[in-house]
Amino acid sequence: MNSIPLADRMKYDDPRILKLGSTLRTPRMSCSTTGSSGQSVSSSGTGNSGSSSSSGSSRVEIVPAGNICPSGKVITGMHSKPARTVLSDNEMIPGMYGYGSIMPAGATRRTRGVSGSDTPESSLKINLEELKVKGNENYKKGNFFEALYFYDKAIAISPSDGRLRCNRASALMGLKRIPEAVKECEEAIRLAPAYVRAHQRLGSLLLSLGHVENARKCLFSLDQIPDEAELHKLETVENHINKCTEARRLGEWTSVLKEAEAATSRGAEASAQLFACQAEAHLKLHQLTDAELWMYKAKMYEASARAYKSKIFGIISEAYILFVQAQIENSLGKFDNACAAIERAAQVDLQSSEVIGLLKNMRLVGRARSLGNELFKSGRYIEACSAYGEGLSCDSLDPILYCNRAACWYKLKQWEKSLDDCKHALLIRPQYTIALLRKAASNIKLERWADAVRDYEILWQELPSNEEVAENLSHARAELIKSHREGNGMVELVSDVDKFRAAIASGASVVYFDELSDPLCTWKSYVMGTLSVKYPSVIFLKVDMKQSPAIATAENITVASTFKLYKDGSCKVDMVTATPDLLEISIRDTLLCPI
Repeated sequence: MNSIPLADRMKYDDPRILKLGSTLRTPRMSCSTTGSSGQSVSSSGTGNSGSSSSSGSSRVEIVPAGNICPSGKVITGMHSKPARTVLSDNEMIPGMYGYGSIMPAGATRRTRGVSGSDTPESSLKINLEELKVKGNENYKKGNFFEALYFYDKAIAISPSDGRLRCNRASALMGLKRIPEAVKECEEAIRLAPAYVRAHQRLGSLLLSLGHVENARKCLFSLDQIPDEAELHKLETVENHINKCTEARRLGEWTSVLKEAEAATSRGAEASAQLFACQAEAHLKLHQLTDAELWMYKAKMYEASARAYKSKIFGIISEAYILFVQAQIENSLGKFDNACAAIERAAQVDLQSSEVIGLLKNMRLVGRARSLGNELFKSGRYIEACSAYGEGLSCDSLDPILYCNRAACWYKLKQWEKSLDDCKHALLIRPQYTIALLRKAASNIKLERWADAVRDYEILWQELPSNEEVAENLSHARAELIKSHREGNGMVELVSDVDKFRAAIASGASVVYFDELSDPLCTWKSYVMGTLSVKYPSVIFLKVDMKQSPAIATAENITVASTFKLYKDGSCKVDMVTATPDLLEISIRDTLLCPI
């Protein structure tokens, strides 16, 4: 217990005791009681010269007559009734005892002033308002992290305030923590169902996640109409997604990529399913590295797709992301991971024909691969080719099946077929070392020295300690030098605009634009020469951009190492720094066997 006398505590606790105490003093008054520490406390009137027996202080300690103290004793001896200071109920000071009052045990201190302003409840209310103001001020300045800090402090005081939750969601939006912001808005609506701003904010968040239908419901909830800018954003995103859906149905993957990018840049900037869509488009366009990057981004926001069972392309969003992931994993040669992803997709959406179709195909591919491997090991190469072919009929983007079948063709001395399958494998998966090794070996067998040199140079960079690669590279370089003949006329150099126009006016032609004095262009010239032998019906031309700038300008060539494919004078394909494999496939598919 506190050893300080009660009167002292009251005086130190509240300076107003001085004023109130002065009204209670009368001459020749003395009293005695027991203090909180058990000591005897005595006092005398102002007319006496005595001092307290319990302390050396000359201060007068007064307790009016008629009071009942904590000890239970009734204090008497007051000869005259002092003038009372009357306080309202709100102004009464617990611990300050006037005439006729009874001491409550465990009374707490309240200071006089504005009625109720310093109660614990009012103090919390003041602190809450201050925190809200500071949070709002920081939010307006773009200090989202600081705003979040103050909103968190305010929520700790008032956790059931839906408006505070909505404000916290705004700060999280500013920090691009969209999934967290969605949860805060949902909590705000749970706490305050009629709070319009929470519904509107949740609608904006869902739109950024690409959940158009759910966003529309929130924006128009409670019979509200969203502002014009938000409504325009909703309609724009929805329009691009519809165009993306149609392009995907037609297999126009360049358009799919364009519309998906437009949807994300116009409002759905955190949409996992649209990121997955871009990954799928890049995969179909044989851009595996880009596909991996977009899938990584989609996985970052995958939780939001799980939370809302919205659909894209008729597939539940979560299942669609797994559907694309399975295709990418398979292209990377991670067949087990691919199977696991598509199994999970099927669990999420058993109604999707695309998901179920891919699941069935991957199971068939797995069986075909196992059968082909067994037949290859037993030396039955023709049957192994057939087994791998059946697998490819189920999945034409499986690089391992192409590479395995190429090995069969190589064993059967079918070099052209082996080379063709290796090119397909590398087109799907450019960093496929085994496929490149088989392609280089096939080029050696076909005495295509320029291509062999290029392949082995790449392999030597990847496998610098591989003796077989080093030996084959040296052999291919020697044969290339031996067979190379300058000015063989197979690839014609054109320097006149009119002659150029006449050369491409009819039939199929391939034109290579570059600065031909650059030593790095030598191997590309070799490639053009090799292709001219292989495809004699195609005209092969080269243009020196330095010597013939007029031709380059007329054809809008601004970048060196550009290839253009023409059909009857019309440009069909324009490629910058194309690989030999891609160039040959484009020649074959565009100029010789157009779809």
